Amino acid sequence: MRRHFWLKALGTTAFTWLFFIGYFHLLRHPAQPVTVMPLTALDHLVPFQPQWLVAYVSLWLYVGVAPGLQRGFVELVVYGLWAAALCLTGLALFYLWPTAVPPLTPAMAGAPGFDLLKGVDAAGNACPSMHVAVAIFSAVWVEQQLRQVGAPVWLRSVNAGWFLAIAYSTLAVKQHVALDVLAGGLLGLGFAWLSLRGRAGTRLGGH
Repeated sequence: MRRHFWLKALGTTAFTWLFFIGYFHLLRHPAQPVTVMPLTALDHLVPFQPQWLVAYVSLWLYVGVAPGLQRGFVELVVYGLWAAALCLTGLALFYLWPTAVPPLTPAMAGAPGFDLLKGVDAAGNACPSMHVAVAIFSAVWVEQQLRQVGAPVWLRSVNAGWFLAIAYSTLAVKQHVALDVLAGGLLGLGFAWLSLRGRAGTRLGGH
């Protein structure tokens, strides 16, 4: 974490800022009619739970863990390029197919913190959930790093639990529906698999 600390911290912040520029541009200027995502049985099963907002916004701290664990500059750049490819793919999907979740009821929208949330993460550009896609991409990379250094099981469990809390929170605070979460999970897993497969191949070739 100490190696290239400021590069990692400032780079992650700038990367997130650039993503949100594209996110809000597409949100305010959709290229196609916006589709409201349908609710499933799981959406009806999970009630609105505003206390999960803390887990939801913790993603913006969690995204710094995986780049923080990259030891070398080249490894950091490779990670950043794959993360950028994931986010650009998500933005391309939002351009081609703008989506939104059903609106919150007035009582839900008035919950503490939700007015601020709407200012930084509106309920449009819903599917795939980039919240879940980036979280699972990060979780897989962090798990890989922890396994390589022989980290204890409890620490790896914290990583898995943090991801699960973020994923569940997207449903609990009604920023996404189940189909968004499923699509985001598949997108993030796909990029995680491709990126780590390429990383393994590069290491093998280096030997």
